[in-house]
Amino acid sequence: MEPQLLHGVTGHVATVVIRHPEKRNAMTAAMWGSLPPLLETLAADPDVRVLVLTGEGGTFCAGADISTLRGSPLEAQRLAVAAEEALAAFPKPTLAAVRGHCVGGGAQLAAACDLRFAEEGARFGVTPAKLGIVYPASATRRLVSLVGPAIAKYLLFSGELIETGRALRTGLVDEVLPEGELDERVAEFTRILASRSQLTQAAAKEFVSGRTDRDTYWSERAGESGDTAEGVAAFLERRPPRFTWTVPTSGRSGSST
Repeated sequence: MEPQLLHGVTGHVATVVIRHPEKRNAMTAAMWGSLPPLLETLAADPDVRVLVLTGEGGTFCAGADISTLRGSPLEAQRLAVAAEEALAAFPKPTLAAVRGHCVGGGAQLAAACDLRFAEEGARFGVTPAKLGIVYPASATRRLVSLVGPAIAKYLLFSGELIETGRALRTGLVDEVLPEGELDERVAEFTRILASRSQLTQAAAKEFVSGRTDRDTYWSERAGESGDTAEGVAAFLERRPPRFTWTVPTSGRSGSST
């Protein structure tokens, strides 16, 4: 089977599947390079409100395909960082659904998602020390923001894998599900995310990432959108809200549909 990223959209949820079964879903250079344009397309789709990243079968992603590092390790890392940054910048909520190994570049992708749900038995590792690779600064900062300096050093210095219990305790994952229950929980939670205000989510995503120059922008969007009035009315009338603000696709300030 040719290594590739599969994708589909169902019920406002886009799912991207890492597929390279011969090498436990390791990412080739072509796969790294194809992720940013795919994410750009999905971000521009007004029907997409949530993105799920997962691996085919019983493995999330075993990292970069090591054979791609023989030619130009720096170019391979550049492609990985571009993919990571594109995923982190996706303007709608993102969730990594993890089974099996989530190692190296796989952990890099999972950390770039907003949330991570894992099935019991999954294993996580950040393994550049096993290959003499300098882990990218952006990925290092993102890892530290999730687990703190001490655990980040443990993972980076040793390259050792940790199981789901420790990943949950350290903040690397948000939920751990029993075997066989991950898909149902991800479907349930993404339905919840898709029903919430995109205005709230988009603003929160920027603020949590550390942006400090958009307070006025988001205040203006809140005033224009009508989402607050709709949310309050729906609460008082005891009905589901019908939020209409959508994430801009081309520099517009938001729109109602």
